[in-house]
Amino acid sequence: MEIFIQQTINAISLGGTYALLALGLAIVFSIMGMINFAHGELMTITGYTLMYCGLAGFPFLVAAPVAIGVAILAAVIMERVAFRPVRNSSGATMLVTSFAVAVILQTLFQNLISTRSQAVILPDMLAQSIHFGSLSIGINQILSISITLVVLVALNWFLRRTILGMAMRAAAEDFSVTRLMGVRANGVIAGAFAISGALAGVAGVLWVAQRASVDPLMGFIPVLKAFIAAILGGLGSLTGAVAGGFALGFIEIYLAAYLPDHIQPYREALALGMVILLLLLRPNGLVPAFNVGREKV
Repeated sequence: MEIFIQQTINAISLGGTYALLALGLAIVFSIMGMINFAHGELMTITGYTLMYCGLAGFPFLVAAPVAIGVAILAAVIMERVAFRPVRNSSGATMLVTSFAVAVILQTLFQNLISTRSQAVILPDMLAQSIHFGSLSIGINQILSISITLVVLVALNWFLRRTILGMAMRAAAEDFSVTRLMGVRANGVIAGAFAISGALAGVAGVLWVAQRASVDPLMGFIPVLKAFIAAILGGLGSLTGAVAGGFALGFIEIYLAAYLPDHIQPYREALALGMVILLLLLRPNGLVPAFNVGREKV
């Protein structure tokens, strides 16, 4: 039973990170109808900001908010420079643009910083654990789960209780009607990118806190997993993105924990196979969006 509880805690921790990233993708997609594959580079920017803040002597409690703020700023600049000029183009054009931004940022990281993994200075407390009998829970896992829950609750409040949040929800339902009601498209879309940047920043801090390093491709695999989670949950559905993120986290952790050793090399394939099976049972995702295919911008 202790092993099962331990693996469940690991699954919640990993699933929470996937959920934050998938939610960032889903927010932008619900409004613009575009998957931003440069979303992972916002994680990497967060990691490098943490690294440089650590080298400059900033305490982690200061470095983490600074890194998240840099991720938000980078997301807003990304929208203004790269995506706003092609906003009225086809979906394929915006998709290629997001890939181009991702590759450009990865190249800059490799040439201006390093192609190798760089260590990030973290507090010793994050490496400690709390023991409950034979059960051991890492401080970083407790923080990861707690911060994820706080962010999800805060985002839910923001979308339901603030003017910008309600405008974003309305835009996700029908952008054309929302604009006719006087809502500024630029403000709503910039707000969506800012929130996605904040979510990527928080996910980046949690990712680095558990690995203590950053490299130019750090965000590639997590955002790919988040994309799978967003599809699993129901592309364009914010609730579905969260559900898909946690579902994927549970699938990966339980397979890693309980598969026989001789099947472990096929773990990733089996995880994707389970995702495909779930999509066969629910083709529109676990929590389908009702506005996929509508005009966004």
